[in-house]
Amino acid sequence: MESDSPDRPRPEDAPPTTSSRARANARERKVTIGDVAARAQVSKSAVSFVFNNRGGVGELAKARILRAAADLDWRPDARARALSSRRAQALGFVVRREPELFSTDPFFPQFIAGVESALSGVGYALVLHVVDGERAEHKAYGNFANESRVDGVFLTDLQLPDGRPAELERLGLPFVLVGPEAAAEGGYSPIGLDDAAGVRRAVRHLRALGHSRIAHVGGPERYVHSQVRRQAWAEELADLGLEQGPVVMADFTGAAGARATHELLDRAIPPTAIVYANDLMAIAGMSAAMDRGLRVPEDLSIVGFDDIPLAPYVVPPLTTVRQDVIEWGRACARTLIALVEGREPDPVQLPAVEFVVRGSTGRVSGSSPSLAGGDHVP
Repeated sequence: MESDSPDRPRPEDAPPTTSSRARANARERKVTIGDVAARAQVSKSAVSFVFNNRGGVGELAKARILRAAADLDWRPDARARALSSRRAQALGFVVRREPELFSTDPFFPQFIAGVESALSGVGYALVLHVVDGERAEHKAYGNFANESRVDGVFLTDLQLPDGRPAELERLGLPFVLVGPEAAAEGGYSPIGLDDAAGVRRAVRHLRALGHSRIAHVGGPERYVHSQVRRQAWAEELADLGLEQGPVVMADFTGAAGARATHELLDRAIPPTAIVYANDLMAIAGMSAAMDRGLRVPEDLSIVGFDDIPLAPYVVPPLTTVRQDVIEWGRACARTLIALVEGREPDPVQLPAVEFVVRGSTGRVSGSSPSLAGGDHVP
């Protein structure tokens, strides 16, 4: 075996690189923003501007700053950023729901996941409050503002009329409206998707399958998205020359969806198809119909809305309207951060809603085959 020669340099004797020396020195004492500025040959203000996403720093200088920060293993302290910018580095989200209802609504976990994915990389946190009444919701906004706990808020479950935007303006809290495109009111433009297009596509699909008695199970009438989906269903029936079918307004829960389905099927002339305002009610409605001895889709076709993760796995798989709620949450978070930081938000382009045909819809018994759409229809 060849022994190491004293004249031959060993790997451990290799001189440390500039970056490794910098990191070693950094471990011996706490690195400051001044160290990063000195290494990048810029001012401390320039370093601050880069890490607070503010303009005014050239691309070459920005690259030097980011390289220096990486070499020194330095990250801005969130508390220091908040103090220097007089911001809380947090965004608020108040959801007015009873806790039991909140836990069963699949929209909110997906939306919050999208928001958190956008906040995690920029040093912001999400402050979530679940309240069970209007008074508690207003109190939460007042506390946010008076205690400087958040820099801005997300507003969901839009209503017509809705006094919350004016209230938040009075409190000095930036906000983003989260709702259908049709929900614009009072000069405020929401960030949302075209719910109406998805519902219209569902009604056309059912009509192409031979259905003429098409009912609707909606959400609470006070919500804009409930109104938008119901109106789209009624308008598409009218455009197709069909009489408006029966409507039952529910509350987006499975239990309410089942009760509404039984109410529709108890009618002297029951519908042959039902369009639900969300998947949870549709899945419960499917179960209620089967409990009565009906076959889906042979005796009753069912369409949902949302395309929750469970939708492809129920039996039969649920035909539904797909919307990308996670990306929706990301877009809302990016926009609100820009407003909080005094920047012009980038234009929002969300994926269009899609109509996904699965096994819960079929031709009316005795009808002839017709064009009913493919497995995945924009």
